[in-house]
Amino acid sequence: MKQKNLAILFGGRSGEHVVSLRSAASIMEVIDRENYRIIPVGITRDGTWLAGENVWQILWERRPITEAPRATLLTDPANPGLLIEQRHSTAGWEFVPLDLVFPVLHGPYGEDGTIQGLLELAGLPYVGSGVLASATAMDKVVMKTLFEKHGLPVGPYLAFNRWEWRGGAHKLSRQVERDIGFPCFVKPANLGSSVGITKVAAADALAAAIEEAQLYDDKVIIEASISGREIECSVLGDLEPQASRPGEIIPCNEFYDYRAKYVDDRTELIIPVDLGASLEQKIKDLACNAFKAVEASGLARVDFFVEPEKSQVIINEINTMPGFTSISMYPKLWEASGISYNLLVSRLLELAEQRFQRRSNLRFSPPE
Repeated sequence: MKQKNLAILFGGRSGEHVVSLRSAASIMEVIDRENYRIIPVGITRDGTWLAGENVWQILWERRPITEAPRATLLTDPANPGLLIEQRHSTAGWEFVPLDLVFPVLHGPYGEDGTIQGLLELAGLPYVGSGVLASATAMDKVVMKTLFEKHGLPVGPYLAFNRWEWRGGAHKLSRQVERDIGFPCFVKPANLGSSVGITKVAAADALAAAIEEAQLYDDKVIIEASISGREIECSVLGDLEPQASRPGEIIPCNEFYDYRAKYVDDRTELIIPVDLGASLEQKIKDLACNAFKAVEASGLARVDFFVEPEKSQVIINEINTMPGFTSISMYPKLWEASGISYNLLVSRLLELAEQRFQRRSNLRFSPPE
């Protein structure tokens, strides 16, 4: 079988740049090299595209970007591929055709529909959700609105933008105190990996937490603190998704913040977690329903708060490109459900091509 050219995109302009590098390194280690020729494409923190075998090390070590050739995606569906700079040749740029893309990008400019739109314009199959699902799942406010519309359980929240806060900080602060209460969590509406999140214990700390969140986004969401166990469930598939067995996170810090996720190894992961057959099935059903509510595809991880004594389950959020290192929750939950890391990556590549073929048969203009 002819080897397919597979571009792995990593890095990116979000606060989750380093997380993306870690995920991509794990994925590239297990790609079937007989069937795929890997083309690493690193995106710097300021958005420059680089290509080459050493580009991962350049981004990881934050070396000068002049050490790798620049690259750009050619958005021609008739001939999709990359233009890669030839710095030691009179040719200028080399065209490298692509068959498939794995955008291992987390957060804004990668998981929010922007790169997905670019790949759609280029006419390339790619791993993960499309433009709509990526954008709606990234925005926590829109995501919760969709969940509510589909009758899915979410906790109390309040959202506002930068200008609303500037013009009505006192009124919004009182609304938080009245409708959300303390402690509460202040978050950028569009980000992940717990970047920019503050747990606020009292009203006098609210303004500083909002200013912190506004460093990352114009829109802020404030969520009520929900007591309960932190449970996560992985979803795999397309129109008929399947859910893994759930797992539990017991954070080493006050909550599951960035350090607890990626720096401090004292956080405890229970994979799988025994919640009883009935509650486990409820979580799996809700995970698939959340996946379908945002019209996700390929992969997603759904995060819950669960009170087993009351059988109460609250959906916190869905991540359409969750962390994907070999020890990340998403692949570990599938490993506990019988799908190895290697097989999971292969399955995602297959799903990407199947979705592309299915959508290729759709008409986007009326017949002549």
